[in-house]
Amino acid sequence: MASLLAANPAVAQVRAYFEGLQQRITQAVEAIEGATEQGGARFRADAWQRPAESPLQGDGVTRILEGGRVFERAGCGFSHVSGPQLPPSATQHRPELAGAPFEAMGVSLVFHPRSPMVPTVHMNVRMIAAGQAGSEPVCWFGGGMDLTPYYGFDEDAVHFHRTCRDALAPFGEQLYPRFKQWCDEYFYLKHRDEQRGVGGVFFDDFSELGFERSLGVTQSVGDAFLPAYEPIVQRRMDMPWGERERDFQLYRRGRYVEFNLVWDRGTHFGLQSGGRTESILLSMPPQVAWSYRREDPPGSPEAQLTERFLQRRDWV
Repeated sequence: MASLLAANPAVAQVRAYFEGLQQRITQAVEAIEGATEQGGARFRADAWQRPAESPLQGDGVTRILEGGRVFERAGCGFSHVSGPQLPPSATQHRPELAGAPFEAMGVSLVFHPRSPMVPTVHMNVRMIAAGQAGSEPVCWFGGGMDLTPYYGFDEDAVHFHRTCRDALAPFGEQLYPRFKQWCDEYFYLKHRDEQRGVGGVFFDDFSELGFERSLGVTQSVGDAFLPAYEPIVQRRMDMPWGERERDFQLYRRGRYVEFNLVWDRGTHFGLQSGGRTESILLSMPPQVAWSYRREDPPGSPEAQLTERFLQRRDWV
């Protein structure tokens, strides 16, 4: 694969970081599953490489766990690809790079727990470079993580946001409130006038600190994922639940699907650039349901999700 970044000696280290992050996260999930009576589910590794005749070149590994006791579906993918031109979803804020060759690498994950008491989580960290022939490539970073509960717990939302805040603190106190607001604005279902979850942090087209420190921000967010999410899983995974909670979980998963297919730039980027459909859509939950104009009794645990938790607010 011809690399726009071949002259940058840090590229090999960046790729090694992303591959190592994927490995650390999937091993932690397997450890949680391995603590169960059944011995636990394991990730299946699907290594892939784009065919030589494809306009999009590159390789990656999609790791997928399905049917676990704790995680009904957990997907974590690494990819490193290059293509002849950036898709429209990547140039809306950089029109000068429309049609430019590009290179992108990163890790993306979505975990759908079996228990409605455990929140779904998303995390993504990435680096993208693009440039016209004969010019120095432009490099930027993006990523973040956000939490989508079905039954809300203040303790979980506070912990998740504090971990995000602490991960960004070494790079300036202004980053967390800025990225937190960005997350609230991005993970928003405009057609429902509804937040997707309790948020977290999100950033894109980020290069303002220079290559090394912008990369440092990205790595710090990636490294904070397990400390942010794993304690929540451990607190909630053995809580009791029944058919009522499961029905509500499936209904709320419908909102997750709507956002990913209608609004998510990452999904659009992957599909528009000709990426692997199976890897792009690993974020989809295994089971989901829709209900016409569902109304939950005011004050019920289900109504509290939208009344209290799906509201933009400061958690720390």
